Amino acid sequence: MPFSDFAGNPETIHRLREMLARERFPHAVILSGAHGAGKYTLALMIARAMNCLERPFTSDTIGTDDLPDFCGHCSNCIRIGQSADLDARLAEAVEARENLRDTDKKETRLFVQTHPDVLIIPPDPPQMMIKVDQVRHVIETIYYRPAEAREKVYIFTGSAFMKEAANSLLKVLEEPPEFATIFLLTENAGELLPTIRSRSMILNLGALPHAEIEARLAKLRPDWNARQRALVARLSEGAVGRALSFDLESYMAARSHALIMLKSALAGGDHSELFKTTETYRSGAEGRAKIESLFRTLYSLLEDVMFLQSGAAQLVRNTDILGELRKISEAADFAWVQRAAEGLGEVERGLRRNLLRSLSLDAFATALERAL
Repeated sequence: MPFSDFAGNPETIHRLREMLARERFPHAVILSGAHGAGKYTLALMIARAMNCLERPFTSDTIGTDDLPDFCGHCSNCIRIGQSADLDARLAEAVEARENLRDTDKKETRLFVQTHPDVLIIPPDPPQMMIKVDQVRHVIETIYYRPAEAREKVYIFTGSAFMKEAANSLLKVLEEPPEFATIFLLTENAGELLPTIRSRSMILNLGALPHAEIEARLAKLRPDWNARQRALVARLSEGAVGRALSFDLESYMAARSHALIMLKSALAGGDHSELFKTTETYRSGAEGRAKIESLFRTLYSLLEDVMFLQSGAAQLVRNTDILGELRKISEAADFAWVQRAAEGLGEVERGLRRNLLRSLSLDAFATALERAL
């Protein structure tokens, strides 16, 4: 997968490759963009281009000069590329830690490393934050020269740092070694300390047009029809990675339940279908994932209703059910939609206190009925 295969943001890719060509790459780069925008993929591409043994040069769509690329089949490219499936590598790391003794388990932090000079630092569960021991490991290793590569690369895949961890990272950024590069991946660069941002180059990966995502889905997801591709392109909000991994079946199931809840609240009267639906939201990990999907879908539908009420129908994402959304928009005013969003927030807070999921959802829908 050369740079030409990266989806969108050609100006950003061209700028990064120019810096590689001039051998003036910054010691720290913040890649900012929505979930699924390709931040991790791009960081791995740069790591391979830095350390490719064949070092090919290819052109791009921005300039006429050939710029550094990577071959994809040398030993460095292959080993670095083995980290591409981050979820699988993280699952392996978590399993390896779970197999340790309890005393060792508490002191072991998560890392992904398929090449000795490229280290991936993910948020550490269960808090899902970058912890100080992870940063300390970076500090302990970053000043040693690369073992098999030209450049050492460290990729922090999240921006939620514990306070002590963020302060420790500053020590490296203040006196970085010339042979190492740190990537910080974030959906919002503002989550990072101002002192970290000031010592890094910030590059934003913008959203892709819906038409471009649909075209890629047509090639890579032929099992979806045109209507489904159009829906996923809008729901992914310009992030091609999110579109390609989108679980359409689960989303449609969650949306069906969300519509039942909203329609029940608007119609009033018989709640048998509502109770039958909410009863399926049980406790446990599977139930947690299911209700989180329901919340995301409800927020999406409420936002679409607000777009319709504001006269901005072109922004609606669930275009395949535009008729149903218009009926909801006509039956409910803006204040009702606002109360629905606030009610969802209350349900989420209640579930964190271990309230029953089904009863919480019933209460949410019936409260909206009374609010009409």
